[in-house]
Amino acid sequence: MSEAVGENERELNALQVLNEVFGYQNFRSHQEQVINEIIAGGDAFVLMPTGGGKSLCYQIPALLRSGTAIVVSPLISLMKDQVDALQANGVQADYYNSSLSGDDARRVLAKLHAGQLDLLYVAPERLLATDFLARLEDLEIALFAIDEAHCVSQWGHDFRPEYVRLGSLREIFPDVPLIALTATAEKQTRQDIINCLHLKKACQVSAGFDRPNIRYTVIDKSKPYQQLSAFLDNHTDEAGIVYCLSRKRVEETAARLIRDGFKAAPYHAGMDGQERKSVQEAFLRDDIRIVVATVAFGMGIDKPNVRFVVHHDLPKNIESYYQETGRAGRDGLPAEALLLFGYGDIALNRGLIEKSNNAEQMRIEVHKLNAMVAFAESGICRRRALLGYFGETLEQDCGNCDICLDPPQRYDATEDARKALSCVYRVGQRFGIGHVIDVLRGADNQRVRDLGHQKLSTYGIGRDGSQDHWHHLLRQLIHYGYLEQDIGNYSVLKLTEGARPLLRGERELQITAPRVKPQRVKKTAPKIAGLDYDTELFNRLRSLRKQIADRDGVPPYVVFGDASLAEMAAMVPTSEEELLQINGVGRTKLKRYGREFISEIIGHMCR
Repeated sequence: MSEAVGENERELNALQVLNEVFGYQNFRSHQEQVINEIIAGGDAFVLMPTGGGKSLCYQIPALLRSGTAIVVSPLISLMKDQVDALQANGVQADYYNSSLSGDDARRVLAKLHAGQLDLLYVAPERLLATDFLARLEDLEIALFAIDEAHCVSQWGHDFRPEYVRLGSLREIFPDVPLIALTATAEKQTRQDIINCLHLKKACQVSAGFDRPNIRYTVIDKSKPYQQLSAFLDNHTDEAGIVYCLSRKRVEETAARLIRDGFKAAPYHAGMDGQERKSVQEAFLRDDIRIVVATVAFGMGIDKPNVRFVVHHDLPKNIESYYQETGRAGRDGLPAEALLLFGYGDIALNRGLIEKSNNAEQMRIEVHKLNAMVAFAESGICRRRALLGYFGETLEQDCGNCDICLDPPQRYDATEDARKALSCVYRVGQRFGIGHVIDVLRGADNQRVRDLGHQKLSTYGIGRDGSQDHWHHLLRQLIHYGYLEQDIGNYSVLKLTEGARPLLRGERELQITAPRVKPQRVKKTAPKIAGLDYDTELFNRLRSLRKQIADRDGVPPYVVFGDASLAEMAAMVPTSEEELLQINGVGRTKLKRYGREFISEIIGHMCR
């Protein structure tokens, strides 16, 4: 039984559990509908954005139904984070995975058989082991929750074959409610999840993909370290993640940041397991502010106060981009997502994809990479383009992305476009972007001389343009369909039929100017519930939270999230009754931490 709910839990309803255990005053969109469906014994498919409250959709029913809820989670670190947070709220939760010693594993199983667990988190492989399934058949199961359910689908960006077998749960446990949850699934992936897990008769809920608190920015990659450090200078003392495509780039970037005084650390799958664990824990404890990582980092991170995510390199699909940027601002406060868009990353990603032996999977991944490139090159509102990929329509521009805040400048590129297209033609449509630019700019190098291209009529006709200028122009010509890039043939450039009218002077071309710096937008004080909060008090509460977290050996957000602290700094509660009205303050946390926080608030007021 949950410590916070106690023996009379059946007398409580979902809203009371939300208030008294988790400390929230009201349900978010669709939560109550799903919770009531599961409590009543039905199934559900839930699509909610990261930070939208998916976990409560199964955690609350787990406290109101008899038996133990079994939660399938793909990562050990994610299990630990969620169990830590539940235990801080007085919920009897634990995990059963390969990280446990033999004694600890037996202790968890003993609690499971004694009916002392409200929730048990397991990996799909562990759940579907014959001996574990046999164990469950003798127990009362409250529900099955399949988290990160996009892993079921071949179209999902993180497809895992072991997830496909979870469809057997419906046959083995026909009367146990099953809920599948994901934040990242376009139409094909959603249908695959429903089919595989036999959820055609389930309550299906989509709360949308929009994360309005995240500001999306895409800039052309040019001297990426300088671009990154300039961005970070505007985010001092804030937590963030920098994603890189390779382990080598992770190591190099992290080393430069550390050298320049940033509290940063690298993280990738090539590091020792204990070293990765220490980096993750230091990040969760706010002892380091920036993790530079490959995509191996983040899926298991439940840290709500990540204020920014930077993609140093192009993600291979929009789903990955959406999920990784979604690790920023999980607490609903303002956050930023910066993407450095380099065209060399396209070929690198394509090369990685083409190593696959599965032709169908390769076709799907190339399709998704092309969609990611189209998003980065798009000149429309970023949020419109992002939501459009997932099948949602935004009625008006968002006002919180680089396109909306700093509309791209356009210029007449007709003459330069003709020069570039002519040069592609003169070199025989047999060379890539780099060589075409060398010829345009009149480069005096061995390759140009060996090929005799210094004798061409187009040699040097673009001397007045920089390398970046011509690179941007050629990419725009590809984007608009005047050139095609043969990725399968060393990325050579070829003219399309559409290039002829432009070359003949029958058409003009307007394109966007390259942008290499994110627009510096003046920061305003964040607002909670429409109220400005006292930033000095917020910082004092944050310092107190860190002291308590270090004392108790938990991440600071497990004590209280930034959103709760900001609301305290706005509402200034000075009694237990007032503190209970703050979102995120339940009765267990009030008992554990209330006196210290109230004392800090009163001390600040008396200064």
